[in-house]
Amino acid sequence: MQLTHKFSLPLIKPKPIAPPAQALEALTQDLGKHLLAALRKHGRGGIAESLYAQMLKLSTSDEKLKVELFRFVDVLPTLKTPEAVMQHLNEYLRQPGVKLPAGGSKLLTLAGKLPGGERLSERVVQLGVQSMSQRFIAGKNADEVTRKLLALHRNNMAFTLDLLGEAVISETEAEGYQQKYLDIIAALTERARGWSANLQTDGVPWGNTKTSEVLKASEVSTMPRVNASVKLSSLYARFDPMAAEATAEAVKARLRPILRLARERGAQIHIDMEQYDYRDMTRRIFMEIVNEPEFCDWRDIGIVVQAYLRDSEEDLQLLLACAKQRGIPFWIRLVKGAYWDYETMLAAQRDYESPVFAEKWQTDANYERLTEILIANYQYLRPAIASHNVRSVAHAQAVAQQLNLPLGTVEYQVLYGMGEAMGRTLSAQGNRVRVYVPFGELLPGMAYLVRRLLENTSNDSFVKQVELDHRAAKALLAPPIGKNATKEDAPPARLYRNNPLIDFAKAANQSQMQTALTLVQGQLGMTVPIVIGGDHEAGEQLVSRENPSKHSQVVCQVQYASAAQAQRAVALAERLLPTWRDVSVRERADVLRRVAAEFERRRHEINAWMVMEVGKPWREADGDLAEAIDFCNYYADEMERLAQPRKRNVPGEWNEYSYEARGVSVIIAPWNFPLAILTGMTVAALVAGNTVVIKPAEQSSRVGYFLMEALEAAGLPKGVANFVPGAGETVGAALVADPRVAVINFTGSKAVGLHLMKEAADIKPGQREIKHVVAELGGKNAIIVDSDADLDEAVLGVLHSVIGFGGQKCSACSRVIVVGPNYDAFCARLKDAIHSVNIGAADDPATSLGPLVDAASQARIQRYIEIGKQEGKLLASIEPSAELAAQGHYVTAAVFTDCDPSGRLCQEEIFGPVLAVLRARDLDEAMRIADDTPYALTGGFYSRSPANITRVRREFRVGNLYINRKITGALVDRQPFGGGRMSGVGSKAGGPDYLLHFVLARTITEQVMRSGFAPVAE
Repeated sequence: MQLTHKFSLPLIKPKPIAPPAQALEALTQDLGKHLLAALRKHGRGGIAESLYAQMLKLSTSDEKLKVELFRFVDVLPTLKTPEAVMQHLNEYLRQPGVKLPAGGSKLLTLAGKLPGGERLSERVVQLGVQSMSQRFIAGKNADEVTRKLLALHRNNMAFTLDLLGEAVISETEAEGYQQKYLDIIAALTERARGWSANLQTDGVPWGNTKTSEVLKASEVSTMPRVNASVKLSSLYARFDPMAAEATAEAVKARLRPILRLARERGAQIHIDMEQYDYRDMTRRIFMEIVNEPEFCDWRDIGIVVQAYLRDSEEDLQLLLACAKQRGIPFWIRLVKGAYWDYETMLAAQRDYESPVFAEKWQTDANYERLTEILIANYQYLRPAIASHNVRSVAHAQAVAQQLNLPLGTVEYQVLYGMGEAMGRTLSAQGNRVRVYVPFGELLPGMAYLVRRLLENTSNDSFVKQVELDHRAAKALLAPPIGKNATKEDAPPARLYRNNPLIDFAKAANQSQMQTALTLVQGQLGMTVPIVIGGDHEAGEQLVSRENPSKHSQVVCQVQYASAAQAQRAVALAERLLPTWRDVSVRERADVLRRVAAEFERRRHEINAWMVMEVGKPWREADGDLAEAIDFCNYYADEMERLAQPRKRNVPGEWNEYSYEARGVSVIIAPWNFPLAILTGMTVAALVAGNTVVIKPAEQSSRVGYFLMEALEAAGLPKGVANFVPGAGETVGAALVADPRVAVINFTGSKAVGLHLMKEAADIKPGQREIKHVVAELGGKNAIIVDSDADLDEAVLGVLHSVIGFGGQKCSACSRVIVVGPNYDAFCARLKDAIHSVNIGAADDPATSLGPLVDAASQARIQRYIEIGKQEGKLLASIEPSAELAAQGHYVTAAVFTDCDPSGRLCQEEIFGPVLAVLRARDLDEAMRIADDTPYALTGGFYSRSPANITRVRREFRVGNLYINRKITGALVDRQPFGGGRMSGVGSKAGGPDYLLHFVLARTITEQVMRSGFAPVAE
């Protein structure tokens, strides 16, 4: 499969700019001073501007107040009653640490007490937010926005239209987004025909707009009156750079009609850039479609380059190479970037290096470098300088003048609601100016509104500096020079840094994974041995393991151990226990770190085997492996911490508290996390000084064998760990019953776990240890969706929690409880989202729902779907194709409503993509429903009410509670995992207490006083 686009050409060096940089800087300063002086004259006054200035002053008076105000603005459109508005306003503004202006707290209290106070206050708040939204959002329909666009046209400014509400969670919504653009292009191009001619914004050659000087005929193009900006991720609900081919083809299929209509009607289309994850995919689609026969000679199309990205120069150079090869220019909108906070936080969460510059001056300096490249290549890339920063704009003007370019060669772009003064100033100078104009409903546009408000109130905002300090000319025009961050400037490092997942948005990583899959295809059919004392043995039975995606394909053959072999492994482990227990903690910890390194070395290979043996899609497989690496490194660190004895000495008496190994540990692991859980349970026992006997799940013995191979490669002494694959009824039973076993570590179903505990409690003849059982069992996990929840987030969070690895996670969501008026809207959007799920083979990167692990699991889910039809009403389902159904263990994903909370569908663990949606009158009822099962593993809550979040944190008693995010995907150290009640014994894998399950505490006291003398304690 081709994973890189055909335009990956060598970088092109920018043309040299003459005269020298000193002269360019002098000209920039001169132009900047004139621009700044003119800019202040073109500022807008009046009551509305004064009110907005006061709001700016209020929101920037305190950082905590600013954050809480904007969080309130974000939730406001979902609040349906005056009481709800005032409730949330109080919850946000009465947060600890929020400093309200004088009298603010009293006004809030008074509003709640006066008759009609809540309704009046709600009206005032709504008007205030409506005023803010009207400043940044031009209108909610074609009629409203047309008036604003015509006003811009009459004031010598062009526009590009941005349709808000582009977040899509289903193909129905993606098709709707496409249709809205088709409708707005058709409507506006028709209306724009009636606008009077404007030499500066339409109907003139690309080049000088005030004189007869123009470019040569081959470079002449006129400026379309209608211009629209499109976000490609909104054209396809499954937009995923990992599924590069499927995404590219689907997006281009939806984009072509938009481009076709725009070209027919004489409109222009600009492709927006979004988050960094989508950057390469967006650029690829653009470069491919502008070279298609239908569009290869079309000039009225463009794309964005974001200067805050560290590798943005490479981005621009690739686009320049494409334009030169194409032979027809296209537009580049050069921006600083609007997602800085998002990108930095996301990178920190993923343990990736941030893709954006850390300091504002670095972005500004890069913007100037890119400006010089862009304008120097104006005949290939039509430059659109999008900035409100007077220094950046003046620098662009200076570059254009130094190259003796006609005045209209460079277009300048500003944001609606933020850059009008800059736009009017530049237009008055004879420049071409375009305003980026968002339009749409307030609710879908709220993310945009909040982003603009944050930008307009940031400490580095140029707009803020100009409005609040007219004496800042020297600072505003200063060259972007600063110091690099030092260790003192950097944020403190976390105690543990998680192993980052592979970024499958990058084509190189996709290619490596495809290569590994091909390699593994050639290894299928291998035999997984029994390993006892380092010797590879055959078992009493050789069992074939089939590929869940294609059950006619044998993945491997597994030697199944006998009960006698299991007992021999225990005997050897008992014999080697004293030797391994006395190995230093540092040496044991280093073995774990070498295991982690071996996993990293074989990362793609192991991932490919997980795809083939248990049907894990790419990202799920790599998440499993990354967690295994984390378990090794984290437990190594934790054991070194625990190994430091606690001393409590008094004169003449020394006291020491320390830990030692319990004994032989049996590891009985599940197949759903075939490497991570097996590794975590095993290495925790080993690093604590125990010897182990490992029994992998029958469905995942080959993946489990990677752990044994890694332990051998890490230099673990032979026999300290033994590997005995086999049937649970034979090997598992023998291990649990063996009187020499001190620890049983089990992850699996409630039924098996309870039976195992009962067996472990039966003391056998000769048994010297009370067997310690560590058990993580099942769950019946619920997500509560509050009445004020963000449904964009809630629907996607529920969907991912239901279908991730086919719902075959103990943390998966199987019940969602929707509070109050959100129920119908949530169900409607979830229904569309389910219909947009792509069922396919696990090795296909476009797959969002793969096969179940085996035929037994498949049959179980089919039974629960029938139960759901009896107990509730089928809301939505998506079925595998007949071809897939015949090939592998694929099942229908199904959502049911009107279910009985006490019925089987809502009480029993299903372990598959089956969901019950329940309605609750209020949060009280939702909490009762959520708590009404025997389990307490995971739970979720989507809400924007601080008070409700505080309550749920206190009362929703589950082992892992997730607020405003999906409920799967716990990370070592960050979210130690495990639950109580019938979900387990309360152990927290990946947490600071987990190793205590594998050690016994010892207290040693020594009397050191002799005849009144004693050594000094250390």
